[in-house]
Amino acid sequence: MVTIGMNYKVLPGKEETFEKAFRSVLVVMAEMEGHSKTNLFKDIDDLQSYLIVSDWSSEEAFNGFIQSDKFRNVVNWGKENILAGRPSHTVYKQ
Repeated sequence: MVTIGMNYKVLPGKEETFEKAFRSVLVVMAEMEGHSKTNLFKDIDDLQSYLIVSDWSSEEAFNGFIQSDKFRNVVNWGKENILAGRPSHTVYKQ
């Protein structure tokens, strides 16, 4: 089991768009083998900062998800001009 922390910074005014896209990502995650659960957290001191915490059976299962066509089809950050910078991911192994 691994937990993945995914840090995202969105452009001001794009919070609702990001949150809506996240809901679409949750649907895709639910279909992926190895996914256990995911939560979205918002920084109350920086409303454009988000943390997604996701539990997977393995790091390979998570990598398969983020490299999948299903993931790419629901999330197009560049096209929507949502992110203020490149997201960072941290893997926490248990």
